[in-house]
Amino acid sequence: MRSDNSKISVIFKDLKFSKKEIELIESVFHKATYKKGTVLLKAGDIVNNQYYIYDGCLRSYHIDTHGKEHTVQFGVNDWWISDYTAFFSSSKSIMNIEVLSDAILYRLSKKDKEYLYAQIPQIESFFRRKLERAFAAFQKRILSNLSQTATEQYMNFIQKYPNIERSVKNYHIASYLGITTESLSRIRKDLSSQ
Repeated sequence: MRSDNSKISVIFKDLKFSKKEIELIESVFHKATYKKGTVLLKAGDIVNNQYYIYDGCLRSYHIDTHGKEHTVQFGVNDWWISDYTAFFSSSKSIMNIEVLSDAILYRLSKKDKEYLYAQIPQIESFFRRKLERAFAAFQKRILSNLSQTATEQYMNFIQKYPNIERSVKNYHIASYLGITTESLSRIRKDLSSQ
C-alpha cells in the first residue's frame, strides 16, 4: 500500500502544484476506508460525491425491473467511481456501488470540485481529459457488446482488468459481460483447453 503523503501526486499524476494549492486540494479530498461488502451508494440516493480509489476494488451496477443485476463498471486502484448520470445532472442515483475488497477512497464533493476548478484551472483540464477517456472507453464497450462474441468480450475484459478475478465473483464478471455464469465457465474452459 502506498504512503498517504503521496496522495496528491498519485491522484494528479504529472501535475505540479504550489504548497498553497496542495493545502487547498488536501482540504477538499476526504479519506475514508470501507470494508468489503459495504454498499457505498444505493439506487435512489442523492449523489453529491465522486470517489478516487486509492486502494481496493468496487463495482457500480444497476438492478433492472426483473431484479437482474447489470455491472456497469469495476473500479480498481487509481480509478474514479460514482453514478455519473446522477452526479452531473443532480438527480437521484440509478446505480448502486458496492465495495468488493477493503478499500481506501478519497471523496470529492461536486461543490468542492467546482471550487477547485475555479482556484486551480489545471485541475479542470485534468478532469476534462479523464472524462474524455472515460467517454471513449464506454463507447468502445458499447460497440464491443454489439459486435463481439462473448469470448472476445471476456478476452477484452481480462486485458482491461488483468488481476481483478481475485477480487470479484464470477457472477459479477458475467453480469458485466451480459452473459450467464454458466456461459462464463464454458468460455474459460474453452480458452484453457486451447
